[in-house]
Amino acid sequence: MSEEHRTAGPPHGNEPEAVTGRPLTVGDALGLPVLAAGQPRVVAGESGLDRRVQWVHITELTDPASFLKGGELVLTTGMPLPEQPAEVRRYVDELADIGAAALVIELVRRYHRPPEALVHACRSRGLPLVTLSKDVNFLEVTQVVHALIVGNQMQAMRRTQQIHEAFTALTLRGASPEEVVRAAAETSGHTVVLENLVHHAVICEPSGHTAEEALTGWERRSRATPPRDHTEVLGPEDWLVAPVEYRGEPWGRVIMLPAPTRTPRTPSFGPEDVAVLERTAMTLTIARLIHATTWERSAHRNTLRDIAEQRHRSPDEARARAAALGLPTEECRFLAVLIDTRTHPGGEELETRLAEDLRTVTVPALVGELAPGRVGVLLSLRPSGSWRPTVEQLGRTALNLDAGAVVSVGSEVTDLSRAARSFREATRVAEAALPHSSDKPYYELSDIGLRHLLYALRQDPRVQSFAERQLAQLIDHDSRHGTSLLTTLRHYLDAAGNKTTAARRGELSRQTLYQRLHTIERLLDLDLESGERRTELHVALIALDVSRLG
Repeated sequence: MSEEHRTAGPPHGNEPEAVTGRPLTVGDALGLPVLAAGQPRVVAGESGLDRRVQWVHITELTDPASFLKGGELVLTTGMPLPEQPAEVRRYVDELADIGAAALVIELVRRYHRPPEALVHACRSRGLPLVTLSKDVNFLEVTQVVHALIVGNQMQAMRRTQQIHEAFTALTLRGASPEEVVRAAAETSGHTVVLENLVHHAVICEPSGHTAEEALTGWERRSRATPPRDHTEVLGPEDWLVAPVEYRGEPWGRVIMLPAPTRTPRTPSFGPEDVAVLERTAMTLTIARLIHATTWERSAHRNTLRDIAEQRHRSPDEARARAAALGLPTEECRFLAVLIDTRTHPGGEELETRLAEDLRTVTVPALVGELAPGRVGVLLSLRPSGSWRPTVEQLGRTALNLDAGAVVSVGSEVTDLSRAARSFREATRVAEAALPHSSDKPYYELSDIGLRHLLYALRQDPRVQSFAERQLAQLIDHDSRHGTSLLTTLRHYLDAAGNKTTAARRGELSRQTLYQRLHTIERLLDLDLESGERRTELHVALIALDVSRLG
């Protein structure tokens, strides 16, 4: 239907309460039974039907604007309207300038169709002009609409009080920043993001959006939204933004994103959303003073754990979250590094030192504690260049803090979605790494030989049972008779069956060595000349050694 003859929509309900709970708009008012009975028709300014109605004003004056404050639904029978087009334009201009919500004219007494000059003037100023073809009790309209407005104001006050109480409770129990941002998203129904001054999205709680939709291209989009020192709707995407401080200085800001399904005529945010975001910012400012761990460090930890354990909903979400923390994710290689501490269980200091090292060598990375005693690093590397100097620096830093630390490395991957595989490989390397058994400050897959493999399997009952079956008789004989046949066997096997070398290593005569080997063969009921049996015994000896290390 054309704008000149748009009939107002059906009533929203039979009672005023049908439109409570949100600001009353012109469209809402026209849908009320008391006005719908007059068969309202929008003849100009249809795009303004979402304007908020803050009061109703009945007037038969030619200059009603002098009695208005803005936001009024102006009701008139049309009796005082001027005849001259210039005077009609002045009448409409004054209403538009003061910010009247709409002009409603009854076509019962003076007019039976709206004057063309009035229609053109309202259309040019975008002022909604509504005609009523049947008689309407303006006093009843005033009573019903005012009751709704006052009711909405009371409800808004109660809701604001509930918001204040909810966020005060979060403050009193020392809620984490993640809990505070989650409460803001759940209360408002909007996606809420906490970012620092360099536009890294530290926390994102989606609502209506996916995390991928909310965070893709975050830094670029955020930089297009200028900073402010108060809560305001800003930027090309109409973000609601509130500053967050730390010790009286700017730290970052908390951002509420508009609903993805809103229409251009629908306001992005209401007063309740502003109250939620302002209380969120205040609660976060207090939380920043309470929690020792920096929010950036917590964000790195949470993101690393999600990547290592593949807890993201999709690879695109993982990339969006990592990129929003400043980690390059396009045209990069990724490498997982694990640092297992043995005598220095606190991860906070190690995380800080490793992050400082990475800033020094300008390698983008996420650093965070994955579990007690284990810190993870995800390096984002350029397509060319070696990762070894960076990992060597990380290894030296870890060993300086904890001489027993084990630094392990997974394989390079070319997509962030495969980083979990690199972490799994680094974990297997760490499990197999023997303490203090490498000249370099880290271990990689190529360093893991038979001894490392058996060390990783040292708690497997099958490996323990195998070693016991092979060597128990020999160990028992040495224990009862004070001999050292197990040591002799070790020298013989390490020398690959060369008796001369074995005798020299054990500082024995050849005849004594022959006697001991003969005794070993008798006790174990085997032939040491068999290469397969020697291999079995050698594996059993290594399994015994690494089990004693464990």
